[in-house]
Amino acid sequence: MPSLLAVCVVHQLLPEAGSAGVTAIDKRPLARGAKVGPFGLRGDVQVNRKHHGGLDKALYAYAQEDAEFWEKQLGREVPPGYFGENLRTEGIDVNAARIGEVWRIGERVEVAVTMPRTPCQTFSRWVGGAAERGWVKRFAAERRLGPYLRVVRGGVVRPGDEIVVVAAPDDAPGLLDGFRSPA
Repeated sequence: MPSLLAVCVVHQLLPEAGSAGVTAIDKRPLARGAKVGPFGLRGDVQVNRKHHGGLDKALYAYAQEDAEFWEKQLGREVPPGYFGENLRTEGIDVNAARIGEVWRIGERVEVAVTMPRTPCQTFSRWVGGAAERGWVKRFAAERRLGPYLRVVRGGVVRPGDEIVVVAAPDDAPGLLDGFRSPA
C-alpha cells in the first residue's frame, strides 16, 4: 500500500550563495503532520518563488525507494526532507506518474502532479558542493527527480497516510517525458 512516510517543512533558513542569499532547502520531518493549503504545508517556506513554490509547485514529493538508491551511491544517509522534499513517499513510483495525475493522501487531501523537479545549484551545494562535483547532471541523469504537486483539495497530511491514485489521464505525458537534463 503506497503511503506517506514523512511530512517535512523548513527547519531553518540557511545562508546561500544564490541570488536570494538564503535557502529553505533544509527540510525536516514533523512528528504529527501538517495542514495543507493552496501554497503547500503550513510552516514551510520557499525562498525563491520564481523557481520553487507557487500553486503548481506547492509541494515536492520524493520516494523512499529513490532515496535508498542515493544512499548507496553517496555512501551516506538521505533522511526525509534532505532533498528539500515536503512529502517522502513509500510504495509508489512517483517518477512513473503522469502529468495531471491526482493522488488522495489520507482521508481528504488531493494533489495533482504538475512537473518534475529541475535540480539546481542550491541543491548541488546542499548535497555536497565540491565533494559531489557534477551533482545536478548526475541527479538529472538518473531520472529519479520526484514530482511537484498542486493542491486540489486541502486538509491535513500525516506520516502513515495512505496514498491512492484517484485519477490518471491516459493521454497525458509521463512526468519524465519532457524532462531535459541540464547541459
